[in-house]
Amino acid sequence: MSQSKPQLTAPDSAVVQRNIRAALAEDVGSGDITAALISAGSRATGRVISREDGVLCGQPWVNAVFADLDEAVRLEWHRADGQVVTAGDTLFTVEGPARSLLTGERCALNFLQLLSGTATTSHRYADVVSETNAKLLDTRKTIPGLREAQKYAVRCGGCHNHRIGLYDAFLIKENHITACGGIAAAVKAAMNYAPGKPVEVEVENLAELEEALAAACDRIMLDNFSLEHTVQAVNLSNGRVELEASGNVTEATLLAIAQTGVDFISIGALTKDCKPLDLSMRLL
Repeated sequence: MSQSKPQLTAPDSAVVQRNIRAALAEDVGSGDITAALISAGSRATGRVISREDGVLCGQPWVNAVFADLDEAVRLEWHRADGQVVTAGDTLFTVEGPARSLLTGERCALNFLQLLSGTATTSHRYADVVSETNAKLLDTRKTIPGLREAQKYAVRCGGCHNHRIGLYDAFLIKENHITACGGIAAAVKAAMNYAPGKPVEVEVENLAELEEALAAACDRIMLDNFSLEHTVQAVNLSNGRVELEASGNVTEATLLAIAQTGVDFISIGALTKDCKPLDLSMRLL
């Protein structure tokens, strides 16, 4: 049985606005002095194409960039977020005041290239385990300020989101366990501190796995387990708790890990090692 696909919910509009306004302030500053060389009444049409195969992501950010700059700009999308594109495909056309098109070009493409790169990487990894039940998760290893944007891109690529930050779920690691006085004490403290919040415990060996199982947490992260120990962990847990494999996961090892029977595999590379998709805008 193959894994279920993530629900592609739209990004929070407030997040998009915060992202694009910070980017525009950084890029435009006191004004685009090069675009000012163009006549104020000049209008133009641009076409954005992909120079390589990938998965598109970032439409809300592109729309917001041009809408924030100039409400007279009009965009027409020819591909949708989450859609596979090939080299030479026209992604969107844009029409309006030439100054505004050129001022917004780099900011808009920066978002589209980065997020499409994240979606493309996620799609490639998801394809490897498409015939297993394992769900691939992102991590908090994201570009500062763009976490929710990249997590949206991960979903566009067919993978799933782990916790958003430090506030929406517990992830009790080695240092937390030491500071709290053990796994059982840490899990009990978490349940008392925020009842209802998911509690996940990271374990480094099978003995710690037994402790975490006894503590009745919601999920257990198997940190750098060998394939043999991962299989043993799946057998020991016997469906009592969700299991997540993590640590040094690569495309080469991914399928074998998924075939052990774990429920989730978390991969930092989905957001931290992705290469932006090569895009280009040309005025017609």
